[in-house]
Amino acid sequence: MNFENIGGMKMEVKKIAVLGAGIMGHGIAQVCAQAGYQVNLRDTKDEFVETGISKIRKFLGGSVERQRMTQAEADAILGRIKGMTDLKEAVKDVDIVIEAIVEDINIKKGVYKELDQICRPDTIFASNTSAQSITEMAMATKRPDKFIGMHWFNPPQLMRGIEVITHDKTSKETLDIMVGLCKKLGKEPGICKDSPGFIVNRLIQIWYNEGLNMFDEGIAEPQDIDTALKVAYNFRMGPFELRDMVGLDVALASTGTQYRELMREQFRPPRCLIMKVKAGDLGRKTGRGFYEYKSER
Repeated sequence: MNFENIGGMKMEVKKIAVLGAGIMGHGIAQVCAQAGYQVNLRDTKDEFVETGISKIRKFLGGSVERQRMTQAEADAILGRIKGMTDLKEAVKDVDIVIEAIVEDINIKKGVYKELDQICRPDTIFASNTSAQSITEMAMATKRPDKFIGMHWFNPPQLMRGIEVITHDKTSKETLDIMVGLCKKLGKEPGICKDSPGFIVNRLIQIWYNEGLNMFDEGIAEPQDIDTALKVAYNFRMGPFELRDMVGLDVALASTGTQYRELMREQFRPPRCLIMKVKAGDLGRKTGRGFYEYKSER
């Protein structure tokens, strides 16, 4: 069932490497394993890998308790995920690398340059970036035709959509493979060209910013703004809750990128977001953002 048509030949996608075991990476690894793929989940430290695996185990445990899967099925999913810190081991003989590391274009480009040297020539690179340039990252490699964006939404296990982002040199074969992969993962792919914020984040950025600007202007408190949006439009979360969940550092990086690229005032990062990041209050992952949480650390 895992075959993709490439130039009239059959390529069997068996193994996927996910780089980054954080908020997005561990969820992406779980979804891929649930679809039957062998997954190497790699991060820079053992503790990061162990935390990611632990969160997968907890999520699957909840699914078993709610009778959405059996314990045997949960065990089989975990059995298809292998955690590690060695990059060469993680990407050895994999068909696709899905990168879900820090939202820093220079760090990402450095990783891709290294991957280019150690991966098979036919391995596809897919970045889970929410705002960084797919074109710029692709051109850091010698395989831009095999480079594509694959923007998941949080949490990957529950959100149905994936943005598939192409650039001028992405081959049709690469696009077809990734669209096919999304469907096999049970997701709905939305295809777009490389552009700041892609589709969803460009649209929703203005909504985020106006909510935070209202707080800066003293119009209302975060809880009241979030509650108003949830009650009026039946949203599950408001802008402050969503920003805290994503991570305020990630939110600021994304906002800043769109503002620099588009140069439109509505994309300017709100001051309250800038100050929260300066203070190290990054949302759920640090235990404090616009709200306070029990630290996940």
